[in-house]
Amino acid sequence: MQNLNRIKPKHLELMLKIDETQQLQLAARAVAISQPAASRILADLEAQLGSDLFIRHPAGMEPTPAGRILLRHARVVVSELGTMWDELNHLRSGSLGDVRVGAVTGPAVGCLMPAIQSIQQDYPDLRISVDVAPSATLFRKLEEAHYDFIMGRTTPGYKRTEFRFHPGRTEIVSLMVHKSHPLAGQDPVDLAELAAYPWVIQEEGFPIREAIENAFHNKGVSGPSRVLNTSSLIIALSQVAEGQAISPQTKEVMTLLTSQELGANLTELKTSAPVVVAPYFVIQDSRRKLSRAAERVLHEVLKRM
Repeated sequence: MQNLNRIKPKHLELMLKIDETQQLQLAARAVAISQPAASRILADLEAQLGSDLFIRHPAGMEPTPAGRILLRHARVVVSELGTMWDELNHLRSGSLGDVRVGAVTGPAVGCLMPAIQSIQQDYPDLRISVDVAPSATLFRKLEEAHYDFIMGRTTPGYKRTEFRFHPGRTEIVSLMVHKSHPLAGQDPVDLAELAAYPWVIQEEGFPIREAIENAFHNKGVSGPSRVLNTSSLIIALSQVAEGQAISPQTKEVMTLLTSQELGANLTELKTSAPVVVAPYFVIQDSRRKLSRAAERVLHEVLKRM
């Protein structure tokens, strides 16, 4: 504990910048100190902890196992200090503050956005940032304190004890096609009928892709042979617009795209049996306390679970 009194937030910020830039000179410049001062801080920390924190390569600096431990905790400490100052500033100004959320597509459309629209009616000055990304990316950025909480699925390699999981929902997959598609309106359709058409679908290993592959496998039929792999909704829409392609999307996304408000010439192919995706969760880093603003948004999201 005595060593902790000599570690300052500026030291932790420097360590994070070294990891980010992989160059001591660039890291020193980012935290507004000289390179000799940065070298002394790094050497002092390594002496206090009794271990090298970075390995120096010709191409840059790489954290050691001890360095990775320090960096993991440094992200939490620096984030918490930033949250504290933000809350104090917002308390003085009377505003609620900033919230950062990451989500996979279905929950972002079906749950997160309605919650944000509701809360912003009462708190119009609340600033909310939303990223949509795969669950593995969301977990990594949550661990790096980039998000207050995320909405995603569990991924291998993460210790459940470090995260708090709130129950979410199971998602249903909808098959999106253009209204001019030969099978449009012929509900329900059998999966065997669909394999001959071109598909636009997520890459292998993604939840919707796995759900589709499992559905074909469970039916005992071969999957589609003409597949364009992409996670981009824009690319999927461009292919569906040609009239023949089938693109699996979550039910929430399909409902939005076929709503009267958007007026898109899209429709859903109803299958004889539902295609189900693994459930998602609302996930927090259990080592960090949420700000008042993030707690308010989280509460609004959980009301809709």
